[in-house]
Amino acid sequence: MSAAMAGAVDLSALKNRADATARAASQAPANGDAPAAPVGAAVIEVTEATFQAEVVERSLQVPVVVDLWATWCGPCKQLSPVLERLAQESNGAWVLAKVDVDANPRIAQLFQVQSVPTVIAIAGGQPVDAFAGAQPEPQIRQWIDSLLNALRDQLPGIRAAEEGVEPAAEEEPEDPRFTAAEDALERGDYAAAEDAYQKILDSEPNNEQAKAALTQVRFIARAEQADPAAIERADAAPDDIDAQLAAADAEVAVGRVAEGFDRLVRAIKRTSGDDRDRIRRHLIEMFEVFPEGDDRVVAARRALASALF
Repeated sequence: MSAAMAGAVDLSALKNRADATARAASQAPANGDAPAAPVGAAVIEVTEATFQAEVVERSLQVPVVVDLWATWCGPCKQLSPVLERLAQESNGAWVLAKVDVDANPRIAQLFQVQSVPTVIAIAGGQPVDAFAGAQPEPQIRQWIDSLLNALRDQLPGIRAAEEGVEPAAEEEPEDPRFTAAEDALERGDYAAAEDAYQKILDSEPNNEQAKAALTQVRFIARAEQADPAAIERADAAPDDIDAQLAAADAEVAVGRVAEGFDRLVRAIKRTSGDDRDRIRRHLIEMFEVFPEGDDRVVAARRALASALF
């Protein structure tokens, strides 16, 4: 390995930008960009937004060879096809990550690239070797082989790919607080499960997993007690807030999700002040039981906004 490369570049420089871009992308509609490459793909296109996940994190399992190229670069057109073919032949022992330097200048700046093509090998989250300019295929093969030989005992994915098996994924240790809550839920002790999740939130108010679990537990407890007759009672007493809430729970519990949501939206239109706010909070909590993109949730959120404003 090149001693000059080891530790010379801080790849975390792109991480905050990538995280921010990923958060924005998760909240925005699809813009027609190409989908992310499958985990096992031998050749991937990498951007500033995907660099952390596609290069740094992959390099913990196998070497990632970063090909920095440009559309106007003649030697790039000679080198890239050779790298792509060798990557495909490797059966996943290493990954080729292609970076258009014009579209992703921060990556080029990160590596202090002076010319293209430049090829940099990343292993264990750090650059370990590099070369610049187009090279003959035999020389590139020798360079790749030296990488694999030097890293085979350090990166588990190399040997696994060569032997045709999937590398074992590292298991995260279980959080005993969540284990206790889940055990209570399996026993049907909803009060204990709710208390366990609430204690997690008391110490970690922003724990999204605990928030979602607490919402689920509360609804499950209500749904199990839901009385189908509540629907008939609520229909007969449209101004009875408790009856409307119970009827909505009963409807959602039996799969009549849209009807339950619609019932509470209609109740919001008829009420004001504290009563309206109580129904609104109940409805929003019900939304959280379902995936955000659920069509029924999307339609009900739209109806709720119309009812409120």
